[in-house]
Parts: sequence; C-alpha cells; structure tokens
Amino acid sequence: MTTLVGPDLFDCRDAFASTLQDLAQRDDRVVVVCSDSVGSSKLVDFKKRFPHRLVNVGIAEQTLIGVAAGLANGGKRPIVSAASCFLTARGLEQIKVDLAYSHAKVVVCGMSPGVAYGELGPTHHSIEDVAWLRAIDNLAVVVPADPKETEQALRAALLHDGPVFIRVSRMPVPSVYADGYQFVLGKSFRVTEGSDVTIIANGTMLARAVEAATLLRGRGVGCRVVSMPTVAPLDLAEVRAAAEETGAIVTVEEHSVRGGLGGAVAEAVVCQHPVPMRILGFPGFLPTGSATWLLEYSGLTAAGIAAAVDDVLQHK
Repeated sequence: MTTLVGPDLFDCRDAFASTLQDLAQRDDRVVVVCSDSVGSSKLVDFKKRFPHRLVNVGIAEQTLIGVAAGLANGGKRPIVSAASCFLTARGLEQIKVDLAYSHAKVVVCGMSPGVAYGELGPTHHSIEDVAWLRAIDNLAVVVPADPKETEQALRAALLHDGPVFIRVSRMPVPSVYADGYQFVLGKSFRVTEGSDVTIIANGTMLARAVEAATLLRGRGVGCRVVSMPTVAPLDLAEVRAAAEETGAIVTVEEHSVRGGLGGAVAEAVVCQHPVPMRILGFPGFLPTGSATWLLEYSGLTAAGIAAAVDDVLQHK
C-alpha cells in the first residue's frame, strides 16, 4: 500500500517498495541491486524479508549495472534501484552496452528524478536522464504519474523481453487514474477529451496538466489531456491523432526542454503532421530552492500550462 504524505498526496516510492516485495514473493528469481540507497529507495522492509536477495554495491553506479547484467545472464530477474541523477549519468555506458546492446532483462529504477532533491542543487537534479536514455536503442523508458501507474509499470517491466528504465518519483502526487486503469508499455491514455488543443504530459506533471485543462474548460477551451508514460517507444499513433484532430500541442514534463518527452513528440509531429507546439520543462541548470519553488519558478504549474495553451492557440 502507498503512504499518504499529505492531503490526498502519495509517494510513488511506497508503491515501488510494496510491489517489489510482492514480485519477490511470487518469483524467487527477483533480486534487487542498489548503490548505498536502501533507505532512500525504501528497501528496508525488502532487506528484512529477503536479506539474501538484495545486493548493495555501494556508491558505484557502473558496477551496479554490470552486476545486474551478470545476474540477468545467470537467470535472475534483477531490479536496479538508485538515485536517477547518479545512476543515469555515471552508469550511462553500462546501461547502453551491458543492458541495451546485450538485450539484458533488467529493470532499472531511477529514484527521486527531476528536481525532487530540491535544495541540493543541479548536482542532484535529474533533468537530463530521459534525454540521455531515449537516445539508446532497445531501451524502454517509462515515466509513471502516480502510485497505480508506478506499480503497474514495474510489473509490466519485469515481463518485458529487454531492459526497461522507470522513473520513480519521490515528489508527492495525487492519484490520477481511476480504478480499472491498465498501464501498457508503449501506449498512451486519454485522461480528458477536447478538440481545441492537446496537452501531452507524464510523471508529476500529469496531475497539473489535468488541473490546467479544468481551468481552460472554464474559459471555453476544449483541452484533450494525453498521458504519455512511455517515452520510448513513443505512441506515435496518439501523437498523430492529437496533431490531426486538435491542431495544437503542448507538452509538459519534469525534465529539460531538450530531448525528453517534448523532444520525442516534436520529432513525431514534424515528420507526421506539423502543427504549432510548445514544450514546457526546465530551460537549463536551475537555481537552488525547494522542489515546489523550482516548479513554480519554471512555470510548471496549472496556470503556467494554461498560459502556454493560450499562447499556442494564437498560432493555430
């Protein structure tokens, strides 16, 4: 079960931790490999229940990926857990060669991505990870939006025939999806319908996109909100539908404006059906401040998203 951390807000790491224990209970091949992150990955209970199925390599992200690849080669089902900023930057070559090129069945979980570490600054912000990983062939990249999607993405990743990277947020988020929602790797989901503009979002920004759509609906703007949890492979059919049916697109993500979800959507749009677009995210290195303040500073709020929609509609 996920833990309530505020008024109807949840920490997706709780969903990750509880799902992980259930998967390990069901399949004795499941092992966890982490880099001195038992506490921050919420693996304390897993370690107590399965002490011989958790490998802590210390602060050595390249070794982390190599060990996981070796375990997968030996028939285990490794799940890697480490801070996304260090895991993806320091272990990038190993993710590329040991996992993607070698087609290793490893689930890599980047914990506390985006600006979740707040005041620790740009050294700990993970706002480039999706861009780095999206460029690697044969690697699925997933950015869940709430606890339900985090759980389902982890279960789907373990069944996938190849490596998967999952961003696991620590920033408190509301539950976005209703009962009955089913995550499918490589597929998007329409959260709201509309014919004037489409907002494509994922991760912590999905709830804010839905809030922005509500604001816009009050002003007579029909806003379609598309959840795009899988950035690679992208749901190209849904992107094309957004362009053809609404004629304008705004993307929003807790990531750099270069190379992430917005970049992926823009590549698809310019090749398939060019329409006016706006890409919301972080323009570059950020100042020091809390995660909440950094999002507000960068315009990643419902009001900021709505303003971007107003702007793109002027060029439709």
